[in-house]
Amino acid sequence: MNPATVTVQALSPQLLPDFLRFFDGTAFSDNPKWSSCYCQCFYEDHSQIKWAERTAPQNRALACERVQANLMQGYLAYSNGTPVGWCNAAPRKLLHALDSEPVPDGEHVGTILCFLVEPSFRGRGVARQLLEAACAGLRGQGLRVVEANPRKSSTSAAENHFGPLTMYQAAGFTVHREDTDGSVWVRRAL
Repeated sequence: MNPATVTVQALSPQLLPDFLRFFDGTAFSDNPKWSSCYCQCFYEDHSQIKWAERTAPQNRALACERVQANLMQGYLAYSNGTPVGWCNAAPRKLLHALDSEPVPDGEHVGTILCFLVEPSFRGRGVARQLLEAACAGLRGQGLRVVEANPRKSSTSAAENHFGPLTMYQAAGFTVHREDTDGSVWVRRAL
């Protein structure tokens, strides 16, 4: 496939309607069972809430609140003015699901946690462009390191929602540690 011609913009309160259009529309068109998330899973402290009980309307409302308060970060990819991709990338300190796994340099770390690309745009470099924008944005916030948690053996687009390990490696990330669930934490200096 030819590379997609997309532009990438950092999520802001002004782009909330585009974020919602993507998440209410094509973001989960081939994986509807995850459509209730609105990319809120990692912003929540799972010791305080029962994630499995959260509903799409609750997560949608929380996404709106967080975007308006600048407590949620990420990047939207656009093709001809239409959102076709998303990357959740934020300072680690905003991602409370990771609070139970502290890292010594956490205040200096940005974390990339989810990629969603509209099915018709997959395999055309959209995730790579989102990754580049996320790294630049996290560096611009004064963070020193970026991390991600891809799976080594993903067999579907849904399983690959953390981003392909090969994409990270091609962008200069190296394996920092391995988890027992088959995932790895990769890192790169910013």
